[in-house]
Amino acid sequence: MAKKKKKSADRTVKPELEGIRAKIDAVDRELHGLINRRAELARAVGVSKHEAGHLVDFYRPEREAEVLRMALARNGKGPLRDEEVLRLFREIMSACLAQEKPLKVAYLGPEGTYAQSAVLKHFGHSVRALALASIDEVFQEVQAGNADFGVVPVENSTEGTVNNTLDRFLSAALHICGEVELRVQHNLMARDKDMRSVQRVCAHPQALGQCRGWLDENLRGVERVPVSSNAEGARRARDEKGTAAIAGSVAAEIYGLEILAQGIEDQSDNTTRFLVLGRKTLRPSGVDKTTILLSAAETTESGALFRLLEPLAANKVSMTRIESRPSRRRKWDYVFFIDLEGHAEDPPVAKALEQLKKRASLFRVLGSYPRAIL
Repeated sequence: MAKKKKKSADRTVKPELEGIRAKIDAVDRELHGLINRRAELARAVGVSKHEAGHLVDFYRPEREAEVLRMALARNGKGPLRDEEVLRLFREIMSACLAQEKPLKVAYLGPEGTYAQSAVLKHFGHSVRALALASIDEVFQEVQAGNADFGVVPVENSTEGTVNNTLDRFLSAALHICGEVELRVQHNLMARDKDMRSVQRVCAHPQALGQCRGWLDENLRGVERVPVSSNAEGARRARDEKGTAAIAGSVAAEIYGLEILAQGIEDQSDNTTRFLVLGRKTLRPSGVDKTTILLSAAETTESGALFRLLEPLAANKVSMTRIESRPSRRRKWDYVFFIDLEGHAEDPPVAKALEQLKKRASLFRVLGSYPRAIL
């Protein structure tokens, strides 16, 4: 009797389910048509009105930031999560932009690094990602015009600043065009499934530092080997017996490794901030940051830094970050990298920067760019 009731229920549910599926198909057709229409409009934006009819540079990070913020505002309570909505719109924009020629984006490789994940989060998958061996090479390729943009790490919420990135700005004539905040989850991975066979752990020095507590507790006495990137550590774990690596799950898939432990970072909110490098300045997007490089004429005098930065307080401009690095001009002389809220064209920021320029012996606006959305 129970089986007969179940069959009867199936017959009543099936037509209803088919009706829902038909509605989904109709929505899909409408979505597909709208996406194609958006691609046509994006293409029209990129076509120059000059007689030659060539394509202009129509990728504008500030415009993309506006589109994503509008999508976020429309989403309200879902049902899709904000992260998913942003990812969908990012991929649509990425595909539309790549109709003629995909953007070339350089990053610290090899394939499988967190820098690659930052590229895909910011630009979508319809770009040509160029894996390079060092941060220096990323700067060089963008400056030479061999890459449209570059993505480099600048700071981690646990281990602090990536000094090499800051130092390159002292000589590079590039602008900051954006920032990416990437939640970083570290995993221990190796060829062998048995953690007892691990003799050494290879990872980028930042990753080793971010997992220091876990390693002390679980792999005490095991050698820790710093390498150029976490993906390089994964490559060594693939090729060397007894070697484990710390990296993201993407690296485990790429290099065919077993994940021995997940989420081994010491801080649950471990996040790395990346900068997007380009050759052009950006217009305001409405929610921006500005990064400046400056130095006082004499940094050893009492109150030198206070006098240098006084215009920020006078014009009510918020400073969100300050880092010092050796200037390389003479010993014990320093330059300061400062992040400010607002765009360089915003009146209070513009006024403060003009006053700072008069007080500083070295002054450069490295870029005004949209603040990371999520």
